This record gives sequence, structure tokens and C-alpha cells, in this order.
Amino acid sequence: MKKPILVIMAAGMGSRYGGLKQIDPVDPQGHIIIDFSIYDAMEAGFEKVVFIIKKANEEAFKESIGSRVADKIKVEYVYQELEKIPAGYQVPEGRVKPFGTGHAILCCKEVLDGPFAVINADDYYGKHAYKAIYDYLTNHQDDEKYRYAMVGYDLKNTLTENGHVARGVCETNEEGLLTKICERTHIEKRGDQAVYTEDDGATWTEIPMDSTVSMNIWGFSQSILKELEIGFENFLKEELPGNPMKAEYYLPMAVGELLQEGKAVVQVLNSRDKWFGVTYKEDKEMVVKALAGLKEQGLYPEEF
Repeated sequence: MKKPILVIMAAGMGSRYGGLKQIDPVDPQGHIIIDFSIYDAMEAGFEKVVFIIKKANEEAFKESIGSRVADKIKVEYVYQELEKIPAGYQVPEGRVKPFGTGHAILCCKEVLDGPFAVINADDYYGKHAYKAIYDYLTNHQDDEKYRYAMVGYDLKNTLTENGHVARGVCETNEEGLLTKICERTHIEKRGDQAVYTEDDGATWTEIPMDSTVSMNIWGFSQSILKELEIGFENFLKEELPGNPMKAEYYLPMAVGELLQEGKAVVQVLNSRDKWFGVTYKEDKEMVVKALAGLKEQGLYPEEF
């Protein structure tokens, strides 16, 4: 069985944050969040990383991260571009927004020859997540069903004080298997509560703080790639025409469809670690303090 590969999604435009947030330093040594992710991933056993980036950001991204880590871990680049769509389809005129996380992973199909984990570039997941997902991928293979995994977090450990977030809210059975995932695209923290809206703020619904949510850290076998091909083509036919400028093909959406069809099972690996991320500029100060605290605890060296 081939060793798992780490896939890092870094093609997001960072529109809410402003600028290329994935390469913004978060400590005095100039490390960025991806440095911490790769450090943790290598400790867990990963030996290769695939970065999904926009071609336009290639030079800045390679200078800021790729060249630094290439002597520590094998590095490969994949480009998520709007033009990477099946023959017979057209990119809507005026569209600039990427087609989403499902499309991002599909762009990797030529370089993934074994099991792989998927993370966001601008999220700090904690050491436990990488160990859990690596161990799962090295000990499970598809049988009569696809055997996937996801690291789940308590909602309260994933919120920002500075605006709204999107989270995949998960339901699990007694065996810890994912039964349903519902994408909530606008969740806000209000005091010690969390609420979401689906109608641009006309109504709000409370969501329990201990709800299990997805932070887009997944473990897959290669089987997901052919399923994403099918799902993305359906998206282009059925979803994109109704919202040509903004519709996205989300990875959790694709997984949810496979669950409904009975093709896949997803083991939820619960983490009690606190997530840190830079969704908004105002989040950076919190992330810098949090990572400094982890260094003080001895979890990371000053230089790595």
C-alpha cells in the first residue's frame, strides 16, 4: 500500500481577508500556517505534499513556502483554473471565482496514485488531526464500500470573533460514522452561543456549540477522484446555470452524495484541539498569540 500524500488547498482567493492570506507570516521567524501544518504532517509520517494553487500566485507561493520546505518533504504543484472543466462545457462569461473544493481535488487526479489527506492552507488543525488521519489511511482500504475519514471538531473550537464562517455540520451514528453533513455557509458567534442564517439574516437559528463540524480535513482513497468527475459534471449541468458567477462544487457536498447513495462510509475522528485560522484580517493577532503559546509549551521549536 502506498504512503498517504498530503494535499493542501491554497487556491482560494481570500476575498474576505484581502491579499494572499496563505503566505502571511504568523510568528517572528516568518513561518506561515502552512509551515506548522507541514511540520505536524511530517511528524505523523507524511513524506509528500501537493499544493493546489492558482497559476497567477505561483511565483509568490513558491518563494514564500515551496522553496523553504522542498528540502524537507517532496513537493508537487497543481493549478486550479476555471478552464479545467470537461470537454463540451464553457466557463460562464465574467466568472472569476474558483469552482470550489470538489473541483480543487479533481484537479489533482494526475498526481495522486494512492490514499491522501486534504487540508485547507489557512487553517491550523492541531497535531492530533494529522496523526489520526495518517493512521486511518495506512490501516484502511476500500472494500464493498469506499473507506474515507474526516477529522471532526467541536463547533465552539472553530469560531472567530470577527465575522461569520462556513462549516459542514455533521451527524454521526453510534459507531462514529458520518451519516449526514449539512453545509452552513453563514454561522456567527454571539456571546456563548452560535447561530446561523440561510436567508441573508432575515431569520436566525441557534446551533449547539458542541456540534461536530468539518474543517475540510479529509482522508480518501483514490476512488473519490472518479466520483468527483461524475459529480462535477452533474454540477456543471444542473447547478452552475442557476448561479453562474458564484455556484461552487463543495467537497463535503460530494461526500454527502456518496453517503446518500450508500457507496461510502466516513469515519469521524474527533479532535478536541482548537482550530486556528485567518478568515479575516482581525483574526491574525489571535493566531499569532495562540501559536506563540504552543511554542512556549514546547510543541514547536522556534526554528523548524
